[in-house]
Amino acid sequence: MVIVGAAIVRNGQVLAQQRAWPADHAGQWELPGGRVEDGESDEAALARECLEELDVVVTVAGRVGDDVPLPNGKLLRIYAASLVSAGDEPRAVEHRDVQWVSAGELGDLDWLPADRVLLPDLHALLSST
Repeated sequence: MVIVGAAIVRNGQVLAQQRAWPADHAGQWELPGGRVEDGESDEAALARECLEELDVVVTVAGRVGDDVPLPNGKLLRIYAASLVSAGDEPRAVEHRDVQWVSAGELGDLDWLPADRVLLPDLHALLSST
């Protein structure tokens, strides 16, 4: 099973969201995203998840980093993304909080382990924008 995540970049910052659940991960940070459903492309799943979790429409671009193995045979796959409307402000629909994070601030957050693996790739992405 593939889990997709969005590295949504705006003004040299990437969007992170803070988990509200489950209890053992509450308060930790991750990139927005979720499960790819049967018959759904990675890009379609990511667009759907961003609408559900953040109430924003995104354009999905290229891959960021390599697949990250997760427990139970799952894979985390990250894509760069951008907001379709620059005036839209993502909101925490299913999470505790959202925050725009600069390259220099990436290490300041308590990331989920799978997302923490991708910090060098996120830093490179932000440095190239």
